Amino acid sequence: MTKRPIAIDLFAGSGGMSLGLEAAGFDVAVAVEFDAVHSLVHHYNFPYCKTICKDVSQVSSLEILQALVENGDRKDIDLIAGGPPCQGFSHIGKRQLNDPRNSLVFEYHRIISELRPKYFIFENVPGITTGKHRQFLTELIAEFETIGYRIDQPIKILDASEFGAPQKRKRLILIGSRNDVNLAKYPLPRYGQNLSNSENLYSENIYPFRTVYDAIADLSKIKAYTDYDPGINQHKLNYQGDRLQYALKPSGIFAKCHTRTVGDLVFGHLGSLHTQQSIDRFSDTEPGKIEPKSRFFKLSKFGLCNTLRAGTNSDKGAFTAPRPIHYSEPRCITIREAARLHTFPDWFRFHRTIWHGFREIGNAVIPALSKEIGDSIIHALGINPEELATNIIDRVEDEILSYKMSQASAYWGIADDVIPKRKRLA
Repeated sequence: MTKRPIAIDLFAGSGGMSLGLEAAGFDVAVAVEFDAVHSLVHHYNFPYCKTICKDVSQVSSLEILQALVENGDRKDIDLIAGGPPCQGFSHIGKRQLNDPRNSLVFEYHRIISELRPKYFIFENVPGITTGKHRQFLTELIAEFETIGYRIDQPIKILDASEFGAPQKRKRLILIGSRNDVNLAKYPLPRYGQNLSNSENLYSENIYPFRTVYDAIADLSKIKAYTDYDPGINQHKLNYQGDRLQYALKPSGIFAKCHTRTVGDLVFGHLGSLHTQQSIDRFSDTEPGKIEPKSRFFKLSKFGLCNTLRAGTNSDKGAFTAPRPIHYSEPRCITIREAARLHTFPDWFRFHRTIWHGFREIGNAVIPALSKEIGDSIIHALGINPEELATNIIDRVEDEILSYKMSQASAYWGIADDVIPKRKRLA
């Protein structure tokens, strides 16, 4: 069997990019994540990976190389991926040219220039391509070229729905290739409508969009948990057709993932306890429309989910991101339904609270999209993915998925005031 190439995930979050890259055939050897709770979730799902819980600006290239050696990996890095925090570029809210978080883009560049991977993936919001931010992006690309990388051009904004996600979610992607390796190119869309004729038929190479129903219909038959999460036996779920990829045994697009020892239960079908007034309003809202008071979007059964978002920390107002309303149940979607709509399989676990769970999903790169990009780089590396071995991964203690921020910080041996505390309303 061929040895799996290695990747490093910067700004890793709970692991959306990592999961897609593993599905493409990479082993994610090192991950760097600032948030202690997110770091624990990444560690739980990728226990073979060396997770560094630090601000990227405080991480040296030597520290990453030492982590590779400790993990038994070689120093020749095939890929570095990452999406520096994007609030300063987003179309949502005020666009802050001087936002200090944008400096992390240059920390990403620093690590690329020092570690010199064969390839890199840079992910960010589409807002970086417009207005005054366009000049920022142009200068960044020039800096990458100066240190010996080619960027596949023209640069593209990729929509995850065109790569198998039942969610409309667009992201800017840069794919960089070191000058001495084959050029890695953007993947081609594989899902969507072919508008070349009036009947809206689908071409031979383009499949129909995967819909909300395709992703979560079997979960609709099981009442959402609101105050505890006992798990759902996998035999009560329907892993047929498009839902095969969500199965507890890595299947479908995740067939090249390592097998986790997770048992027979699916966790995360956990939602909020709504008031009767909210239930009535949700019931009265038509699918595909916004409920006027809450401003929540009601999903359309055979449509795409709107972009799932993460919400904000207390330094930005401690807002919980609006969760979509289920298309047939008068409630917001559960953590597991959100995970499915984000293309996470059921064996992938999140924090056991709604606040952290939805934050982790909303912040994550859609795995189906990152897999397609990873596939392109695997191809450029000249690797046959069918020759890559998979392993069985030992289970990590479940209790870390319930840790509060103070417990998570203690686990990593860091101060408890790194992430601003959530302000709870009386």
